Amino acid sequence: MFKRFLFALIIFSMLFIIPTVALSFFEQKMGDPSEVSNTNSTELSSSLEEDIRILQSDVTEPEFIKVFNTDTNEVMKIDFEEYIKGVVSSEMPAEFNSEALKAQAVTARTYTLYRINKYADGHVDHPEAPICSEIHCQVWNSKENLIASHPEGWYEKYWGVINDAVNSTKGQVLTYEGKIIEPLFHSTSGGRTENSEDVFLTAVPYLRSVESPYEEESPKLRNSIKIPINDFIEKINSSYGNLNLTANNLKDKIKLGEVSEGGKIKTLIVDGEEITGREMRTLFGLSSANFNFIQSGDEIEIVTTGNGHGVGMSQYGANGMAKEGFNYKQILKHYYLGVEVVQMK
Repeated sequence: MFKRFLFALIIFSMLFIIPTVALSFFEQKMGDPSEVSNTNSTELSSSLEEDIRILQSDVTEPEFIKVFNTDTNEVMKIDFEEYIKGVVSSEMPAEFNSEALKAQAVTARTYTLYRINKYADGHVDHPEAPICSEIHCQVWNSKENLIASHPEGWYEKYWGVINDAVNSTKGQVLTYEGKIIEPLFHSTSGGRTENSEDVFLTAVPYLRSVESPYEEESPKLRNSIKIPINDFIEKINSSYGNLNLTANNLKDKIKLGEVSEGGKIKTLIVDGEEITGREMRTLFGLSSANFNFIQSGDEIEIVTTGNGHGVGMSQYGANGMAKEGFNYKQILKHYYLGVEVVQMK
């Protein structure tokens, strides 16, 4: 199995690690990329630019947790492990391999403990609770909402699978040097995950760039949007001043700056102005910061690889590893370097 894993790493890295370096940044249109679809999987948005406190893991698992419900603007008191089930079923497709779901369960439980300890007196955005039910923290849905938002029969087919993933890992969390970690995750890395400082500025020892070779089945591996050239230029000018950009000089005026170890764009030089890939991703609503511009006639096509910030565990990568026979602990230790899976009291 290990030999197969190494072979896949080599082949996949040849294809996808840094596509933006291998290609001319502006390409002539050669053909339409295949269409991609969306899934219910969401990414966790976490501000590593805050003063992060890595907390001691010598803790007892709480029986209940307070959660700020962003739909009702009320604080709920939920059984801790039942809350984890609501997170796993909201953050990862229930049809994923059971080992991937277990990895998500341990990740969700660890993140929850991290927030409870860091925001013991409540978060500034929801002062009465350390965690909320949306992507600001991690997504949680009630059983009723999950049933309503999925096709008929989803609950009967998948709720037992979610239960098993959470119950079989009950009380397990991730630690680094004996301290609870903040385990970020995302949908699809595009072949390699990111170093934390390349996305969130702060270097975290367990959030290092690693290969993520088993993402071929992700419907979010590639995506593209098209925008009229004039709108493209106007969007950039509205944020960065009136740069000297025209339909005829874009190839000369927009240059690739720095690329991260994970293959995503850290900086572009636009008419002498440095713009981060993260800023461009936000400006144009891109799936990731691994992107290319293709100019064709009076349109710009922006082609992206991967989905999400790229830091920590790739959910589709985890599912791919599980299908290849890796268990949840192996998956977690692959994406979070130097961690241990430990049992809370």
